[in-house]
Amino acid sequence: MTPVYPIQHERSRPVPRADAEPGENGVKHSCETPEDLATSEAVAGRFVAARRAARSLPDYPGPLPASLDIAYARQDAAIALWGEPIAGWKVGRIPDAWVERLGEDRLMGPVFSSRLQLLEAGDELTFPVIPGGFAAVEAEYIFRLAHDAPADRTDHDTTSAAALVASLHIGVELAGSPLATINELGPAVVVSDFGNNAGVFLGRAIPDWREREWARLSCRTWIDGREVGRGGALTLPGGPLAALAFALNRGARRGRPLRAGMIVSTGAATGIHDIRPGQRAIVGFDGLGDLTGRAFASLPLEGFA
Repeated sequence: MTPVYPIQHERSRPVPRADAEPGENGVKHSCETPEDLATSEAVAGRFVAARRAARSLPDYPGPLPASLDIAYARQDAAIALWGEPIAGWKVGRIPDAWVERLGEDRLMGPVFSSRLQLLEAGDELTFPVIPGGFAAVEAEYIFRLAHDAPADRTDHDTTSAAALVASLHIGVELAGSPLATINELGPAVVVSDFGNNAGVFLGRAIPDWREREWARLSCRTWIDGREVGRGGALTLPGGPLAALAFALNRGARRGRPLRAGMIVSTGAATGIHDIRPGQRAIVGFDGLGDLTGRAFASLPLEGFA
């Protein structure tokens, strides 16, 4: 299992236009008053320190974010503190009960270069879990981009998104956070801690994916031999290309346009399945193979015990 280093990592960010129009695919602009930088950096610093030390957090480390814009400001502060190139992005679905309040139906979080793994035949996946924190495995359909996305375009649809794609892969996202209650506290909290992402495992490319019917791409997940979920490419509204279009639009609005070589993990196709150290997961993609791994207790990063 080898790290994937994209053709181009994220470059410096242009300043978004103040008069930009709202994009499509659930992307809206907010008039929320920005949070002061000190608060964003303080919250980000506590999350980053906990992740590096593999230490759980008993509570959210600051005031809960009142909007997605505030949550993304905290995520941006944490990205700067983490100090590692971004190899791609995960996209997650915002539950219907939150959509009207937050104004968007999806969210995104960074996948760092050291947390993106290219799977080779026979590889066993390893899922590092922060003891006392949150961890889950998710079956994913994952795009790799062939072209840079235009930095100022925020109106991508599924057709324009597909034109930027190099390949579509099967894969697994390890969702993870030092905060055990991250999902219970809502999508803005999820956004503020790297989108609740702890790693992405990139499996084989799906041959001729453009000619396939999305409805024929199906998958299942097992934990310790028990089936815990089944679904497919159309489990989430609009399918994988709608998720990619969202990431392109949100990324451009944030001043983080997606680049050639980046991956986009498009959402939990069978659900979000909690996993604990010692447990074994199998994610099976019908006709495309199985991905198998085991969870273990995460250790502090070197120098951060």
